[in-house]
Amino acid sequence: MRIAVLGTGYVGLSTGVCLAEIGHHVICIDVDERKIATLKQGKSPIYEPGLEELLIKNSSAGRLVFTASHKYALNEADIIIIAVGTPQSDDGQADLRYIEQAAKDLAEHIVRDSIVVIKSTVPVGTNDYIKQLIFAHLKNKVKFRMVSNPEFLRQGSAIQDTLKADRIIIGCEEIEASNIIQEMYRPLNVPFLLTDARSAEMIKYASNAFLAMKISFINGIANLCEAVGADVVDVATGMGLDKRIGSAFLNAGIGYGGSCFPKDVKALLHTSKEHGMPLSLLVETIAINEEQQELLVKKALNRFGTLTGKKIAMLGLSFKPETDDMREAPSIRISRALTALGAEVTAYDPVAVTNARQVIGDVITYADAPIKAANGADALFIVTEWEEFRKLDVKALLDVMKHRIIFDGRNCLAEEVLQECGTIEYCSVGRPAVIFKKEE
Repeated sequence: MRIAVLGTGYVGLSTGVCLAEIGHHVICIDVDERKIATLKQGKSPIYEPGLEELLIKNSSAGRLVFTASHKYALNEADIIIIAVGTPQSDDGQADLRYIEQAAKDLAEHIVRDSIVVIKSTVPVGTNDYIKQLIFAHLKNKVKFRMVSNPEFLRQGSAIQDTLKADRIIIGCEEIEASNIIQEMYRPLNVPFLLTDARSAEMIKYASNAFLAMKISFINGIANLCEAVGADVVDVATGMGLDKRIGSAFLNAGIGYGGSCFPKDVKALLHTSKEHGMPLSLLVETIAINEEQQELLVKKALNRFGTLTGKKIAMLGLSFKPETDDMREAPSIRISRALTALGAEVTAYDPVAVTNARQVIGDVITYADAPIKAANGADALFIVTEWEEFRKLDVKALLDVMKHRIIFDGRNCLAEEVLQECGTIEYCSVGRPAVIFKKEE
């Protein structure tokens, strides 16, 4: 099939590359000409495992093309996928300016009957609204049909999440259009759920809100575990063994971040209020998450009494492992809180330092290795659970620190490793603080 993808962010680029990988001819469009130039050189503008390799492979095979020209891209497209960003507005609702512009651009340039697929995360009713917007701006006498096809990609595993999806949601009231989109995805051999567009839009928001709520729930339980002397890791394991609950998203820590959960929860809450049905569960989900992001700072303040002049080593900047995305990353709130209290922060991240500089700025120092961040530190914060940090030579880090204190915001260091490191104070999430003594 001949497919055009509008937008080359995480969703658009991953989608375009994977559709080319399964044999389709794909043209990806972006108004950012510098990004297009980078992509034409076979370089991905975002860090996503496996993405650049597939980008090069399919570009070389002629199945994947990048352009800033809507006229060129839409000239022969049978299917047009809108995958532009829908960031959060000041009032919490989704900002549709980019999807509105994409609709106007395609309305001006489509010259043949086509199917318009909205993959961007949009409020319920947006497909109907965009259909009217396209129709109002059509330059040529063509027919188009609308399909809602929400994405469920996780940054850091977007390629696998596309090629081995749990399910593909197709929201459309027209059987023929639905069948064509099913055929487009057929090589993936994954289950389809066929529904109407509004239900498809709601599935996306409801899914993300539920997962965010699950994270906030276990974090609330973690704080209670600390108060009563229980171990949240064991509690979560016991809960997860119940098939009705499952173990996914039950890892206590310092909260969620990223481009999806924060904005999608707030957008769904805004929609619920608009319709006179405010979802109080979402209010509490947001509140717990915001408080949780400063948990390590509070622990450190309680431990030291003051953070003025204290040197804090921070491992991890991106909102999750295997991505360089800094959107809503807990490290932002933590860095600002620490520096506001007079602490000096030196941070390390395997891939996100460049993006972190743009967001956090130079109020903190950046190191190019964990041991350099730890040198002379009064305490070590683990903020992102990179696999690299699970395999750290913890003793080597402790040996260069001023005080042997670790605040593990992701519970990612194994107790047996810590026991081999001599005397150390270890403060995790949802468990009592532990002091490991050096054996005589």
